[in-house]
Amino acid sequence: MNIEIERKFLVTGEYKQLANKSYRIAQGYLSSAPGRTVRIRIKGEKGFITIKGNSNKSGLSRFEWEKEIDLSDARQLLLLCENGIIDKTRYEIVFSNKTFEVDEFHGDNEGLTIAELELTSENELFKKPEWLGEEITGNKRYYNSYLSKNAYKNW
Repeated sequence: MNIEIERKFLVTGEYKQLANKSYRIAQGYLSSAPGRTVRIRIKGEKGFITIKGNSNKSGLSRFEWEKEIDLSDARQLLLLCENGIIDKTRYEIVFSNKTFEVDEFHGDNEGLTIAELELTSENELFKKPEWLGEEITGNKRYYNSYLSKNAYKNW
């Protein structure tokens, strides 16, 4: 079983100039039911299908299964997704030997910027860059599946 361990933070400072690369992401949900989200994602010029399970009590870990799929299949599957396609630009930033993925949201979630950091264990220590703000790990309001139905602009 694949377990994703990640921490999430709001971003409060300048980060774009630190990015090693960036790309646009469009993603939708075939199922956004708690405990079994099924996501279709187009990341740059690649398609993916991802299944995620429930988070554990701490909100740090959950089952994740992801496979690359044909780009044309991903485009067709996005058309079958629930309303609320997420549109964002992802910036990858290496800081203190860790890669932070910073998502700048567009459309109905404009104004929201979230950084994610994948870890090898829940207790792993890491340095926080100065542009990281409040930790939001486990806060379901910041899950993409939630944002697809409850846009940030309406909070």
